[in-house]
Amino acid sequence: MAKRILLFLALNFLVVLMISIIMNIFNIRPYLQSYGLDYRSLLIFCFIWGMGGAFISLALSRIMAKWMMGVKVIDLHTKDPEERQLLETVHRLARKADLTTMPEVGMYRSNEVNAFATGPTKSRALVAVSTGLLKRMKQSEMEGVIGHEITHVANGDMVTMTLLQGVVNAFVMFLARVIAYVVSGMGRNRQNSGGISMSYILLVYLFEVIFMILGSIVVAAYSRYREYRADAGGARLAGKEAMISSLQTLRVLQEIKDPRENPAMAAFKISHPMKKGLLSLFASHPPLESRIERLQLMHMNRG
Repeated sequence: MAKRILLFLALNFLVVLMISIIMNIFNIRPYLQSYGLDYRSLLIFCFIWGMGGAFISLALSRIMAKWMMGVKVIDLHTKDPEERQLLETVHRLARKADLTTMPEVGMYRSNEVNAFATGPTKSRALVAVSTGLLKRMKQSEMEGVIGHEITHVANGDMVTMTLLQGVVNAFVMFLARVIAYVVSGMGRNRQNSGGISMSYILLVYLFEVIFMILGSIVVAAYSRYREYRADAGGARLAGKEAMISSLQTLRVLQEIKDPRENPAMAAFKISHPMKKGLLSLFASHPPLESRIERLQLMHMNRG
């Protein structure tokens, strides 16, 4: 665990360092000038930090997943029967989804019945399943789960989510600074004081928290939409009944938790415990009951 924390801190340091280098290369000036806000510099500043951080995280997502989840990538020439079956299942469904480059296939030790897909592009994706899933699911159900994850890859969901998160980050930073500048009165007092007031700094933090909460609702709503879409894709690849059965099994077994699980990787997975009340607005995944119902309705409408 200590190693994973150090790797996470090192990653964040590298993100800050790389963005700082980019800012220097493009000679981005401070956006607070004696005459007031330089909106052009502020916009570029927020765009680079918002989008830059999101895309650096995306570029390193596959490496992060392997580090933080302890994923063992399966060798293409493995002789192990279980690994061979998993590898062939992923590749067969990937070809069915018209992926031209096969994703890496991995396993990670966890009692949870779960799986995830990540990676910066379709050609550099990783699909990993837990040992709990391999032990507790039938082959047809496992294919439903893998079909769901392959659909995420085929739809380019990782890139789309990164773009959305980057736009939200940039919007939050920009709007927080503009409103804090107005509310703090710096527009009236800056020429006299010549410095940045403490009230401005505190208001920036306050508005960033408020707008990030609102932005998280938008990101979570889109995330739930893509989960429904991935379920439909999994049904096309593995069969509707297999996809429905896999979600029903996940619903029965979702209380199984791994105490070693890293919370930072939660968003990657196929299912989460249902959140209630206002917290449901921040859920990255819809309730399993709702997902099953949608697939059943799709089956009835097309049957």
